[in-house]
Amino acid sequence: QVQLVESGGGSVQAGGSLRLSCAASERTFSRYGMAWFRQAPGKEREFVAAIQRNGGSTSYADSVKGRFTTSTDNAKNTVYLQMNSLKPEDTAVYYCAAKVRGSWYARGPDNYDYWGQGTQVTVSS
Repeated sequence: QVQLVESGGGSVQAGGSLRLSCAASERTFSRYGMAWFRQAPGKEREFVAAIQRNGGSTSYADSVKGRFTTSTDNAKNTVYLQMNSLKPEDTAVYYCAAKVRGSWYARGPDNYDYWGQGTQVTVSS
């Protein structure tokens, strides 16, 4: 059973930055595709970014492209989401997720097998 633990959320003003971390419990973590999702109150969980675990390809939602960057540190079994130029509409609970079946990423949350507990990000105007 893979456990994912997020950290790094908080409150910032618009234009600020935060870095989220997602630490995985399993050494075989490097085989997984990893992604970030977010869910705002009253809204569905939406795809934010994904990274191929061998450090190759990445994919981003249009709403965060150019502002957010995801990266990995295989030695630490950790994935990061660097969020710059934050906007109030980025306010949500952010989740990391691991995908072990099929292609390295998908945008639908149902394609992911393991989830972290979520971390709150609040951006004030």
